[in-house]
Amino acid sequence: MNRRRPPRFPCSSAPYVPILIPHRPNTASRFMENETVAIIGPQHSVMAHVISHIANELQVPLLSFAATDPTLNSLQFPYFVRTTQSDGFQMAAVADIVGYYEWRDVIAIYIDDDHGRNGVSALGDKLAEKRCKISYKAPMSPKLSSVEITRTLVKVNSMDSRVFILHISATWGLEVLINAAREMNMMRREYVWIATDWLSTVLDTESSLTSAAMDSIQGVLTLRMHIPDSEPKKKLFSRWNNILTASNYTENSRFGLNTYGMYAYDTVWLLAHSLDEFLNQGGNISFSNDTSLTEFQGGRLQFDAMSIFDGGNKLRDIISRVNTTGVAGKLEFTSEGDLVHPAYEVINVIGTGIRTIGYWSNSSGLSVNFSDPDKHNANSKQQLYGVIWPGQTTQKPRGWAFSNNNGRQLRVGVPNRINYPEFVSQIENSDNSYGGFCIDVFNAAKEELPYAVQYKFVPYGDGHKNPVTSDLLHMITTGALDAVVGDITITTNRTKMVDFTQPFIESGLVVVAPVWKLNSSAWAFLRPFTPMMWCATGVYFLLVGAVLWILERRTNDEFRGPPRRQFVTIIWFSFSTLFFSHKERIASTLGRFVLIIWLFVVLILNSSYTASMTSILTVERLSSPVKGIESLVTSSEPIGFQRGSFSENYLTDELNIHKSRLVPLNSIAEYEKALRDGPSKGGVAAVVDERAYMELFLSTRCEFGIVGQEFTKMGWGFAFPRDSPLAIDMSTAILTLSENGVLQRLHDKWLTRSACSSEGTKQGVDRLQLQSFWGLFILCGSVCLLALLFYLIKMIREYTRHSRQISPQSGRLRSFLSFVKEKEDHHHEEAEGKSPKAQGQLGIRGSTVMEECMERS
Repeated sequence: MNRRRPPRFPCSSAPYVPILIPHRPNTASRFMENETVAIIGPQHSVMAHVISHIANELQVPLLSFAATDPTLNSLQFPYFVRTTQSDGFQMAAVADIVGYYEWRDVIAIYIDDDHGRNGVSALGDKLAEKRCKISYKAPMSPKLSSVEITRTLVKVNSMDSRVFILHISATWGLEVLINAAREMNMMRREYVWIATDWLSTVLDTESSLTSAAMDSIQGVLTLRMHIPDSEPKKKLFSRWNNILTASNYTENSRFGLNTYGMYAYDTVWLLAHSLDEFLNQGGNISFSNDTSLTEFQGGRLQFDAMSIFDGGNKLRDIISRVNTTGVAGKLEFTSEGDLVHPAYEVINVIGTGIRTIGYWSNSSGLSVNFSDPDKHNANSKQQLYGVIWPGQTTQKPRGWAFSNNNGRQLRVGVPNRINYPEFVSQIENSDNSYGGFCIDVFNAAKEELPYAVQYKFVPYGDGHKNPVTSDLLHMITTGALDAVVGDITITTNRTKMVDFTQPFIESGLVVVAPVWKLNSSAWAFLRPFTPMMWCATGVYFLLVGAVLWILERRTNDEFRGPPRRQFVTIIWFSFSTLFFSHKERIASTLGRFVLIIWLFVVLILNSSYTASMTSILTVERLSSPVKGIESLVTSSEPIGFQRGSFSENYLTDELNIHKSRLVPLNSIAEYEKALRDGPSKGGVAAVVDERAYMELFLSTRCEFGIVGQEFTKMGWGFAFPRDSPLAIDMSTAILTLSENGVLQRLHDKWLTRSACSSEGTKQGVDRLQLQSFWGLFILCGSVCLLALLFYLIKMIREYTRHSRQISPQSGRLRSFLSFVKEKEDHHHEEAEGKSPKAQGQLGIRGSTVMEECMERS
């Protein structure tokens, strides 16, 4: 509306206010030659971009109820005010739906203009947050034709993804869906169509679509801006219906009021309220010339005739601070310029109507019940009601399928190894037939898939040496292969290139070295303990004996006597506790406490020795100069590994073994020769390889064995491109094979081990170490030390009391040692004066006193 027909705001005594409602850019610019204070519209995002630049220059607020392009924001266009929801939120809802149904790839079909491109760009960002992506973008010209629609649908139908996001204008949207259903048969099972809110707008506006059109959109999901029920909404619909009735619209020709119509209604009232507030605050409607537009003087559009609204900043600020409720809900803007509490309904087209299967809000995501947006609940469970998908099925579509693009089959790479044919090998007299454990697992898992997979094997390697597995996996990243099947170890670096299935066999790194049998010998009884363990045990036997001798000798006659007898007593008592056959009586409390702890330690040592000795005598024992990976790392001897495997990088990067020590080996024959020759003849001290390989190698070569423990835990899996849905389905199939026993039967078929390798080749490294018992020894030593400390304190106290009663005849230290050596009963007699020595001393003292008295008298 231009200035020639200004509306008068009914709620105040405001003067006439010029408001512009444009329909086309040239019309808008022509009307803006007159003085304008506000613009309502336009109805398209492309037009909004153009008019926003003019509004910025003239400082005129531009209120749009239909421009949903997320790039239209207050940063670039400070005078642009979006009075509807941004497509940024709508695309977040679409991304949540895709993530909810666990789809990974989608195809976006859109019009190649600002509205389409920017909306799809926002969708890509939101999908990335869900670890999903747009696998293909299918733009269409703004001047669309039926031929281009068909061409686009043919192209997207050749892709693997079956999830289509249709972000298009209502003008061509239905034709795309109808063409997809009728011409391309793309409305059947396993297809997913998600239309943005253009479809709900058409369904709300059109009173009745043709049956052919409704049949073409069955099972489609769409979104609609959620507008809660309210009295103003009911009154507006009632008035709208009355207007249509009064205008003699028939039932088939009348059109409904959609969500954009309600936002348009609120926009007019929002502007009216803001203008009223502007005038009440003393705002003045005045204009000034824009000197920057004088250079366009004389043009057809007469830009030089446009004027700047002097109160534009103030009016814009009043609009941004509005906080009221309209027909469409709460009218309040965030700091970014968006309406608060964005929410959408998720709609499923069913039969002749629609069904709401849930809601999406920016605060709580997907839910079956719309919750209060003011109550943020980020931890609420995401859920929707059941959907009837295209093809009249309630089963969730897989979301992808193998395309039949020119009949191309899945290219599956297999390593062409020269050893271990039990895992992967080419069948003789055939060009593309392979067998082995890995191939059988792949074929069995493929049969568990709910769909057919056409494939062909592509060998990799020259057949003369083992191929490098990393190079084979790299061919997936370049698109040369669609999958890799074989004995492929899952490692951290490889998972950065490809996706692996669930492991179908466990296989960690082990050390294989020459071994020989440990036959029974005269010194077999020493094998259970290591030398250090024997030394520590012997020292503690003597230590405990000495401690008990110290604690008992003053009170126990069995621990007294000549030095030779006391030494024999210590030795005898200490080692007799090994069999709990000691005869000496322990009288002191401290001695008994020490003995209890020591007998507990002896019990543990005795039980451990017996168990280990039983194992030595009943199980075949093997010995090797290499005791495990630890001894191999600390040595300087050469180490063999399988060429092309990951073990080389593991040994150098993780264990810091110099590459000069590593010897690549190609075949089983080279393994055997290198181990037989040993380092002295140009061979290797040991071979580091995966357990699955080594168990087959050792099944017929008993002169070698696994030494030490398996020092990595890994597994084998099939490799697919990153984010491949086939990797997920194959993982599920492998788990099924594991649960129903098929995987074990295939393992037994190909990898049955003989008795030679089934025996656990436990080495001398398994002897009982001191580290296993250091806790017991520390406990026993602490008790002995504590007992001696208490005993020393007791002796000092008794000596102090004794020295007060009897004067020492020599030095204090010598007197103390003499006191400790003597028997405790003797000191008691001296203290009471009963011993001969004490009595003699008392007699001498008595006679001396008598003589002194006689002399004085």
